[in-house]
Order: sequence, then structure tokens, then C-alpha cells
Amino acid sequence: MKERKGDRQKLKMLYLAKIFSEETDELHGLTVQEIIQKLSGYGVNADRRTLYMDFEELRSFGMDILSVYEGRRCFYYLVSRTFELPELKLLVDAVQAAKFITDKKSQDLIKKLESLVSRHDARSLHRQVVISGRNKAMNEGIYYNVDKLQEAINGDCRVRFKYFQWNLKKEMVFRRGGAFYNASPWALMWEDENYYLVAFDAEDKKIKHFRVDKMKEISVEACIREGRDYFEQFNMPQYSKSLFGMYGGEEIEITLEADNDLAGVLIDRFGKGILIIPSGEGRFKTYVKVAFSNQFLGWIMALGDKIKITGPPTAVERMRTELEKTAAQYR
Repeated sequence: MKERKGDRQKLKMLYLAKIFSEETDELHGLTVQEIIQKLSGYGVNADRRTLYMDFEELRSFGMDILSVYEGRRCFYYLVSRTFELPELKLLVDAVQAAKFITDKKSQDLIKKLESLVSRHDARSLHRQVVISGRNKAMNEGIYYNVDKLQEAINGDCRVRFKYFQWNLKKEMVFRRGGAFYNASPWALMWEDENYYLVAFDAEDKKIKHFRVDKMKEISVEACIREGRDYFEQFNMPQYSKSLFGMYGGEEIEITLEADNDLAGVLIDRFGKGILIIPSGEGRFKTYVKVAFSNQFLGWIMALGDKIKITGPPTAVERMRTELEKTAAQYR
């Protein structure tokens, strides 16, 4: 049966809110006649007298509707929203930059963000979308992996999962021959442009981290998670600073001697809490705690002769060994 005009009157206020949200912003307004025409397109009758009352109702509800006269015509605008355009641009940039979100999910999220502004402002968000060719995650399931891990953390439960790496043919190869990992999840961290699960491994009695986009077949177990004593003393910011490229290693205190112009580099990496002790001749000494790994040594090498590891002796010797191995490859 054909719908009679006016049958959708009960939806009038909802359509009005939709029209203001989608069609107007600080720079784009609508006249009452234009609003009547748009409501008519939704099968809703309206007249000027009742619309003025409707506008007041929407204002009472919290919609910031402004009326402005331009000559003899009055235009109506929705001038403020939950998210302002500059805030959404920041969120779009974050979605684009996040390596752990696939191209498809990035596009989906940005489209949802565009729905929070008028169609006019949505164009300015859309013009920022330049995703193709960026180094993005290949595991489409990461979006749901994060949700599953948050569920386990909030429920104080352990998780079970498989962990993989890519081979030369760009194929997934499961570690441990495809056997499941069991861990107690305690936190998720975004570091080095990737999402990581920080968890307690009861078998090794230590805290470990896993890249979330390399986790498969995650299930929440009906077991209380372990490692509470470890995490009560766990410092997430300090843990993050100690890692290089998210590679683990024994955490030790390293003594560094560097040129004064590297003070900013070390403060940026380890925080303003590090000691800066002048050592003469335009250099200073400091102490930092790091997960001692080849990645840390590579970071030191990249800074060249402006910085030097001076202690402990085991760290100095390992640096010397790695330098000799590297030099041997180029002889």
C-alpha cells in the first residue's frame, strides 16, 4: 500500500535533527523554506509556524541552532557538535598513520568519522585521506583482536592464542609449530606504531609483549590471570622507554657519555628524569635503564662518535664485538 504523505509525522523531529546535522554547519545554513522542502523529501509535512516551535524544542534538547539574517532572508545553522572539525582531522590523521589498522578498516573508520560533521565539512576530511601505499597491517583481524584482549583484561582472565611471523614468500608461519601460547594479559600499549599486548608468562615467570596483529585464534579462558604481584610493581612508561623497536632483553643500567648537543636526543628518548652530569670538554655523562638488545646498540651506533657506552664492562665488550662483526661485513 502506497504511503500517504504525512504518515511519518512522528519522525519529524528526528528528520529535523538529521537535516541540521548533515546539511548545515558554521558556514552553511538553510532557510525555513529549504528545510520544509527537505522534510517533504522524507514524507513529512511542515509549516513555518510549527517549525519555529520545533527549532526551540531542538535547542532545549541541546542542539546549538543559530539563526542569522542575510538581508531579508533568515538562515539556520547547527554551529557546534560533540567533535569540532579540527578534532576530527586529528583523529583522521591518527587512523591514517596507525600501522596496526588495515587499509580497509582505516577507510571504514574515516567514513564513520565523516558522519559526525556536515556533508560540506566531510569533504575536507575526505581530502585528507591518502592511505594507499602506506605500510599498513595485513591482518584484518587485529580490530577484533584488540576487543577480545580488552575483554580478557576487564574480566581478569587468561588468553590463549597462536603467534606467527612472515616468511620470505609473505606467508604466515606459526611459531612453536602452531602450538598455542597461554598468557595473562595486563595491558595494551601502542608503541613504535603498533599495538602490543603486555602479559605475564607463568611458565617463564616474566613479563612479555606480543604484537597484536601477529596473534591469531585468540580465546578468553575461564581462568583467573596470573602475575598480579609482578604488575603491582610494573611501570608501563618506564617499560616502554627501556625497549628499542619493542625488542626485549635483560634490563640493565647503562652508563653513557655524550656530546652536549645530544642532551635533547636522550631526554626525548628516556624522559626529563635522567641525570645530566657534566664531564668536561663539551660532554656529559648519564645513566639509563634499557632492555639491552642489538636494537639498542644499533641506536647508539646511529649516533656515531658523539656518544659512547662506558659501563658496565659487559655492555662495552658486547658493543665492541658487534662493531667488529659489522666492520667485518664491509672489508
